[in-house]
Amino acid sequence: MAENYTDPSGNTEQFRAFAHAPEAAAPAAAPSRLPLIVGAVVVAVLVAGIAWLTLS
Repeated sequence: MAENYTDPSGNTEQFRAFAHAPEAAAPAAAPSRLPLIVGAVVVAVLVAGIAWLTLS
């Protein structure tokens, strides 16, 4: 912790500024994993179909 850290509860003015400070921006939403899942299913079906055709 920095040596010059000031506790926001040290005095009323600092505490009010701390309590009424805007919250940090929410983290960006993670990208959807749906295309990855759909792609994996399609690849699995294609591999299974090719295997079935070659073995029959």
